[in-house]
Amino acid sequence: MAKKEVQKEDSGKELLMALDILEKEKDISKETMFEAIETSLLTACKQHFGRSDNMHVVIDRETGKFKVFAAKTVVMKPEDNVAQIAKEEAKKIVPGVKVGDVIDVEIESKDFGRIATTNAKNVILQKIREEERSVVVKTFKDKERSVVTGVVQRYVGKNVCIDLGKADAFLPESEQIPRENLRVNDRVKVYVVEVKDNNRGPRISVSRTHPYLVKCLFEAEVAEIRDGSVEIKSIAREAGSRTKMAVWSNNPDVDPVGACVGMNGTRVNAVVDELRGEKIDIISWDDNPGILIENALSPAKVVFVIADSDEKSAKVVVPDDQLSLAIGKEGQNARLAAKLTGFKIDIKSETQAKDTPGFRLEDYYDEDEEYDEYEEGEYYEEGEYEEGEYAEEEYTEDAPDEEAVEPDKEEE
Repeated sequence: MAKKEVQKEDSGKELLMALDILEKEKDISKETMFEAIETSLLTACKQHFGRSDNMHVVIDRETGKFKVFAAKTVVMKPEDNVAQIAKEEAKKIVPGVKVGDVIDVEIESKDFGRIATTNAKNVILQKIREEERSVVVKTFKDKERSVVTGVVQRYVGKNVCIDLGKADAFLPESEQIPRENLRVNDRVKVYVVEVKDNNRGPRISVSRTHPYLVKCLFEAEVAEIRDGSVEIKSIAREAGSRTKMAVWSNNPDVDPVGACVGMNGTRVNAVVDELRGEKIDIISWDDNPGILIENALSPAKVVFVIADSDEKSAKVVVPDDQLSLAIGKEGQNARLAAKLTGFKIDIKSETQAKDTPGFRLEDYYDEDEEYDEYEEGEYYEEGEYEEGEYAEEEYTEDAPDEEAVEPDKEEE
C-alpha cells in the first residue's frame, strides 16, 4: 500500500512538472490542462465501462493527484456493476450505509484498459494543440494593425514565410516592396494586416507595402507621436519609391516636422533604413486645403491654389520652371499629393494658366471688380469652375493622355 502511494505521489509530481513546462513554453494555463485531463479521464471511463454519466473526476491542484469516482446505488444484489454496489461492499467504504443510499466509489485508473488510456492521452494532446493555436491567434490578434519583427524563413514560390517566434506569417508577393531582395535569416519589420484561424492553424497576413507600416515605424522612433504631442494626419505611399506624410502638432511648442526628422535626421533616417532607402517627405498638415495642397506638392513652389472643398478638386498654378518638379517623374509627386490631401489636383504653369479657363484669377471676379496681382503662395477657395487638365508635354512619356491625378479612394 505504501509503495502504491509513493507511485501516485511521483506521478502527481511528474504531472505538475509537465503542466509547468506547458504553461511556461506554450503559455497554456494549468487550469485549462486540468480540465482537459478531467475530460479525458471521463472519456476513458465511457469507452471502458460504456457510460460515464454517473462518474466524476477530482484532481488536487496542489499535488497533481487525481481520483475517479462513480456514484453507485446501494442494493442487496447488484445487476449493474457500473451503477450499483452490493450492501456488503458498500459497508467497507461507508460503514452504516443502507440500501438505496448513493455513495462515491473510487475507480482505479488501471481498470480503464490500454485502449481507453491511449484515447485519453490523445484527447489531452489534442487539447494542447487547440490551446496552443488559440494562444497564438489571441496573441497576434492583439497585434493586428501594428508592426512586429520577424526573420525570413523561406520562400514559397515568390511568397515569403516570416518566422515571428510563436507562429509563421505569410508575406505575399503583392505585399513585398518592389525590388527589395529579402534573404533567408534577414530580420525585417512587417505590418500585421489580418489574423485568421482556420482548420490548418492560424494564418497571419503581413505587409511591407502598407502605408501604416511607415506610420508605426515613426511611432516607434518619435516620442512626441507616442505621447500625442504630434499626430500623423495622413500618409500616401508608393512602396519602395516614395512616401509623403502630413503631421500636425497638438503642442504649440513642438515643431511636428522637426520632431519626426530628428536631430541631424536620425529619426527619419532610421525609418528610411528599415524601408531600404525609400524617400520620405514630411510636411505640415493644415486645415486650409490650399495651404495643405501647396505643402503636399513640396519640393515644388506654388504660385496659387484654387480649391473647391465640396468637389474635392483643386487647380494649382506653379512657376514655369517648377512644373516638371510639381508633377514629378511619371506624375509621382502630383499623384502622392492627391492621395495625401484627398483632392483631385490639376497643375499648370503660369504660361499655360493664362490661356486656360479656370486657371486665371480674373475668372473668379466680376468684370467691374478690381483685384490685386496675386503673390506666390496665395490660396483661393471660391466658386465652381470647369475642370482643367494637364497640358505639359513633359509630364510623362508613359502617360500621353495627361489625365488629372485622382486620389486613391481606397487609401485609409
